[in-house]
Amino acid sequence: MSDKHLSPYLNEFEDIPGTLVFNTFRSRQGFNLNQFCMSLMKPENREKFKANEAEYLKPWKLTSEQTEAVLKRDYLKLMQNGGNIYFLSKLFSTDGFPYLVAVATMTGMSQEEYSKMMLSGGRNIKGNRSKSNPSL
Repeated sequence: MSDKHLSPYLNEFEDIPGTLVFNTFRSRQGFNLNQFCMSLMKPENREKFKANEAEYLKPWKLTSEQTEAVLKRDYLKLMQNGGNIYFLSKLFSTDGFPYLVAVATMTGMSQEEYSKMMLSGGRNIKGNRSKSNPSL
């Protein structure tokens, strides 16, 4: 992915383990996806989406990968394809999921495991500071 970024500076953020920084590249990549999510703020749009998700997505000009991720509710894949968590919250709220449930799915943990980890201070910083230098 680093070859797609706009500058070497942005590439440095790709070295943070478990973190997808919403930068200018991801903002451009996910513009249509995030606009779709914002459309779900209106009750009538939520109802149209729930009635026929695939059809509702067509006018938004999402990539095939984004469309598949929306339909599968793969929130991590959506973020990797330019989705911003604040916009994606409209999607998981439409499904009736609280924030904690959706975010836990991105970690590979159960909701209970994720909640316990966060309540005990979050991930251990050791080994989570650099992909290229895991000893940090």
